[in-house]
Order: sequence, then C-alpha cells, then structure tokens
Amino acid sequence: MTNTQPPLIALLAGEDSGDQLGADLIAALRARYPDARFVGIGGARMQAQGFESWYDIRELSLFGFAEVVSHLPRLLKLRKQLVARLVAAKPTLVVGIDAPDFNLGVEARLRQAGLRTVHYVSPSVWAWREKRAEKIGRSADRVLCLFPMEPAIYAKHGVDARFTGHPLADRFPLVSDRAAARETLQLPQDAPVLAVLPGSRGSELARLGEPFLDAARRVAAALPGLRVVIPAANPRTLESLRTLLAKAPQGAATPQLLDGHAHEAMQAADVVLLASGTATLEAMLAKRPMVVGYRVSPVSYRIAKLLRMLKTDVYALPNILARACGMGDRIVLAPELMQDDCTAAKLADAVLALFNDSERRGAIVGAFEQLHQALRANLAGDAADAAAEAIGELLEAPAAPG
Repeated sequence: MTNTQPPLIALLAGEDSGDQLGADLIAALRARYPDARFVGIGGARMQAQGFESWYDIRELSLFGFAEVVSHLPRLLKLRKQLVARLVAAKPTLVVGIDAPDFNLGVEARLRQAGLRTVHYVSPSVWAWREKRAEKIGRSADRVLCLFPMEPAIYAKHGVDARFTGHPLADRFPLVSDRAAARETLQLPQDAPVLAVLPGSRGSELARLGEPFLDAARRVAAALPGLRVVIPAANPRTLESLRTLLAKAPQGAATPQLLDGHAHEAMQAADVVLLASGTATLEAMLAKRPMVVGYRVSPVSYRIAKLLRMLKTDVYALPNILARACGMGDRIVLAPELMQDDCTAAKLADAVLALFNDSERRGAIVGAFEQLHQALRANLAGDAADAAAEAIGELLEAPAAPG
C-alpha cells in the first residue's frame, strides 16, 4: 500500500449472485490485505466474511423497467444516502458488484467526488447499446469482466477493462458426474430426467411458472418413465412453486420439488428447461442440453422494442458465448423461445426434440466443454483471485493528483 493505514474497501452488491461474488472477492482480498475493512451493501454470505452491511441487499433486488420504475423514489433516496455516507467515509476503493442500474450512478457520483471506483461484472454491452461502454468508463476507473469478449469492446471506447474469468466456471468440473448427482437426488440411473427451472424472482414465476410446468406435463405424457425435478433457489421460491404445483392438474409424472440443489438437478438431468439468465450459464457448465424460455412484462418488452435497445438476436448466455467465440449457433446449442413464443406447447416440443436426438445432445455437450475452457483461460488462479489482483493494482497505485 502507498500508506500505512489498512484499506477501507466499500462493496455494493445487488441480489443473491452479487452476494456470492462479493463473499468470494472479500476472501481473496483479505488474503492480500488481512487488516482491510469491508463496508457497504451485502448479504449473508458477505457478512459471514466479516462484511459490515449498511443496508439490506434486498433493497436492490429488482428486475425490468416496470419493476424499477415503481420503486424509483425509494431507490433514489437510498442512492442519495449511500453516496453521502461513502463520501464521508472516504473508502480507499469502491467496488460496485453488478446491479448496474443502481451502481453505475453511485460510482459516477463517487468518482466525481474523488473516490476510486471499480465495476465488477460488466453490463451486457454486447447486447444492450455498445456505446454504454463509454458511460461505464466515466463511472469506473476499471471494469472487471466475466466474459472473454468484453474487454475488446471497452478498449474501443478507451476504458480500462480486465477479463477475470467467470466464478461459476470454477465451481463446475470440466466433466460432469451425472451418476453421482442422481445418487444424491435419489433418482434412478436409467430413467430419463428433465430439470425445470422457471426462475427465482416472483415476477419470473408469475410469468413462467404455469407454461413451464405445463410443458413438463406434456413431455412426461410423451416420454414414459420421465422424472421431473424442480429445484427452488430460496425458501420464497420453494413456497411459490408448491402453490403452483398444487393448483396444476396432475400429469403423467409427479415432479420432485427440491429445496436448493440446482446444480445437482442440472447435472442429473438429460435435458434442462429453464429461464433465460445466469441459470443458462450454469446448465452450460453442467454440460446439459437445454431449452430456454423467457417473458418480461409487456411494458418492459414494448419499451425495449420501441427504443431499439436490444442489439442481439440471441439471449441465452451459451448462445452469446458461442457466437463470440466463433462456434455454433442458437439452434444447435440452446433453442430459445422468448415472449409470445414462450408457450407450453412450443417449450414441450423443443424439449422432446432434444430427448429424441442423442447425436445432437452429444454435439452440444462437446461445444459446452469448449466454452467452459474459454471462461477459465489464461488465469493463474480462480476468478476471485484474478479480480482481487486487478483491484489490488488500483489499491497499490498512487492516487491521481486532484
């Protein structure tokens, strides 16, 4: 360090995934700076690492235009309070973890106040208005990217960005053990298995729960002996899924509802039916063929269409990565059924097509193995270590004259 004081590092995490990223990052940073103090916004995992959370992480757990707009006054008040508190605390560095709609505005104000900022997890500049990279560069001294194609986009706009690898790539083995996963979940080794993941947010379950469960019933009716497993990401999701299943008509197979165990459910499955989002990356790393469906609120969808904000015709992360790496296409790797196409009948047809084509499933698995390697390439340690190293460089660098 350039001074004798232990660093005060502020981290601002949104949602459960940000809490996990933050916890791993704190552990890696503490290995370098044992006396460092960590404050800001974080959840239970970060707090278990000695993090001091000033606000409840659930304050930032929102998704979509309509949801954010309805909570805008509260979010603006929170942002104002947080910025004032951080300016007063004068942390050595501020790390915004994901939650770009909230964090980038905070980072910009803090940077204007003379604080150093890092944004960890690049927003999807390859999908949503690439020129956002310039704005992100005005908010953050450095951007830490999870995907290998992202730094080149930032470089075109003069922004310092580093590929640190994706933490999920460290959590999955390169070769998935289906037999062990089935043993853990007490599933027969020789039965066809479908894992169904309709999302974890209330808004996702409200839009995707019924068509996903109906699709699973249709697949079970056409595929004798099918076992259906539905992992719930958290207690609230578990209760919502129980309610949906209780209201749903009985099908050929009674779904097995799981409290957690999403990774085991994916690894045990032959095919995964899931909502677009991070779960598609997890299914890819589990090397499981998948069908992806999604719906956002009609208001959010119309706004995105009207403003022509979406710059890609693929949505699932495996498809985006495959295209960026020059391999595969969306039909071969992960069929996508979005918005009005996300119906039970179309989802079921796509799932059955995968079950009935073992050659295609094998090709998908091979492609997913290559993509897994790409997410871990050229890293001496794991992703958290690489992120901590990139942050450490800023901590060690002398402050710019102000």
